[in-house]
Amino acid sequence: MKQISTFGASRYQISDLQLLRNADDDTAIAKLLAPCPVMQLEAGQAVTDSSRARLYIVLSGALSVATDTRTGMADGTVSKILPGESVGEQSVLDEEANLSSITALEQSEVLVIEADIVWKLIDESNVLARNLLRLLSFRIRAANAQLRRRQKLGEFYRQLSMIDGLTGLYNRAWLNDLLPTMIATAHGSHAPLALIMIDLDHFKQFNDSHGHLAGDQALRTAAHVLSSALRPTDFAVRYGGEEMMVLLPDTSDKVAVAVAERLCERMQQAVVFADMRVALPQITASFGVATLQAGQDDHALIAAADGALYRAKDLGRNRVAHHEATGLVQP
Repeated sequence: MKQISTFGASRYQISDLQLLRNADDDTAIAKLLAPCPVMQLEAGQAVTDSSRARLYIVLSGALSVATDTRTGMADGTVSKILPGESVGEQSVLDEEANLSSITALEQSEVLVIEADIVWKLIDESNVLARNLLRLLSFRIRAANAQLRRRQKLGEFYRQLSMIDGLTGLYNRAWLNDLLPTMIATAHGSHAPLALIMIDLDHFKQFNDSHGHLAGDQALRTAAHVLSSALRPTDFAVRYGGEEMMVLLPDTSDKVAVAVAERLCERMQQAVVFADMRVALPQITASFGVATLQAGQDDHALIAAADGALYRAKDLGRNRVAHHEATGLVQP
């Protein structure tokens, strides 16, 4: 960046500067600005002293400004500064280093105003003070809007991280995060909460016979059976591998068993492959039902449903067992 003139000797006028348009006393302001350097930057050239508390006003050309380059907070946001516009106001006002990376987008001429002169200009011109307040208010609003967008995006990615990529069901991370809260809520309101543990029968044999791609399709089909048969208030989770889980808030033992029976029947009827030229292997599943008991935590509830599931598997699979029942409910 090289100095090519001073503002007083240049062709530019005070009216070219947005912060000083309609100033109260052009004479006093012109006197303060007269010795301020006008610097020239070539396209792609950076302002190497941008860390100093200075005000930079574009007179011609355009600058790009990437903020927070030294704090680790850069997010790729770049502002374009056009003729008459400025950058560096906040660093002057709070007397802190300017953390913006400033680069010329094309050959540009920039007025550089040192911090002490900016303060003298504020003393001389109420217009400058008002324009600074308006500008900073606008930037605060823009920053708040950007922060809200980031928060929404962050929540979107957080939710995305809790979805199983293969089946579209909630994943184990979601379960670990939400189940303790659901249990605490159920205990606090004395409302029932049912959990159904599901395991696809002989899934390893299915994979060996039909291949892993077919196995993946079977998992997607099973997930669709669950998600399409549940109420909006219920939750389906891929617990791991071929194990899945259904959470039924405000659901009694009797209703939970009925839901499991319905799911068991629908699983038998599910079509794994849409291509009718391919043999349709049947998928079945075993179901273990448990309902929340007094004093139980998430681990105890899962263990109860898991115990019921293993009883269903021991007695032939493709059926429903309840953790408090001695017998089995046949599909």
